[in-house]
Amino acid sequence: MLTTRFVTGAPNWVDLGTSDIDGATSFYNGLFGWDFRSAGPESGGYGFFQLAGKTAAGGMQTSPEQGPPSWNVFFQTPDADATAKAVEQTGGRVLMAPDDVMKEGRLAVFSDKAGVSFGVWQPRELRGIDIAGDPGSLCWVELYTPDIAAAAAFYYSVLGLETSAMPFPGGTYTCLNPAEGGEDSMFGGVVPLADDPTERETGAYWLPYFEVTDTDALVAKAEELGGTVRMPATSVEGVGRIAKLADPYGARFAVIKSEPQS
Repeated sequence: MLTTRFVTGAPNWVDLGTSDIDGATSFYNGLFGWDFRSAGPESGGYGFFQLAGKTAAGGMQTSPEQGPPSWNVFFQTPDADATAKAVEQTGGRVLMAPDDVMKEGRLAVFSDKAGVSFGVWQPRELRGIDIAGDPGSLCWVELYTPDIAAAAAFYYSVLGLETSAMPFPGGTYTCLNPAEGGEDSMFGGVVPLADDPTERETGAYWLPYFEVTDTDALVAKAEELGGTVRMPATSVEGVGRIAKLADPYGARFAVIKSEPQS
């Protein structure tokens, strides 16, 4: 699972673009206990979702022209400009060219060959999220894509991500880890769109998972707060109990109560 011992290629930031930041703040406060703190008047409305004073995610209000409400995953890079060149050379697109975010770091947003958007964060004063793997924080990410082999080749070239096969009842799951950290730093997986009825009609994208203490109770709470259940709570042997949700504004995410790893 993901930790804050960030290495090149690992997710080090996640943020929410939403049509209603006040409403989203209320929803995620009720769900995860997050509070929203503005990053300051110079931040354009951007702020931090915090859990007990630790930053769990970022977020801001976005316009319809910027796309529908969504969660966005960012990966660590030592050089955002070099990563941008690698994206273009590997058949992806630069959606937002590398740019400095005050003194905090350098940010860029891309899309892969299947059109899936993702970002990179080159840390300076801001390393990344303060908490990961604990209840109420990011613990896993999953790429839904039409072509696993093509996606694996792209992210290996751009971010140095490696894949490995993990058997499970009924098939094989493709896991992701940064080359620098080895399989001990596994943080996510790749799933073929054709094999997942929940995602088949939605198109390719990155899905963040947040750790919880009780998946069923959280699903009930999400519905109470106006969220949508996209996949009901389901137990996966050796993994945990997962559910896929959307907040009241349509941003998709998943939750999991992970099984203890031996």
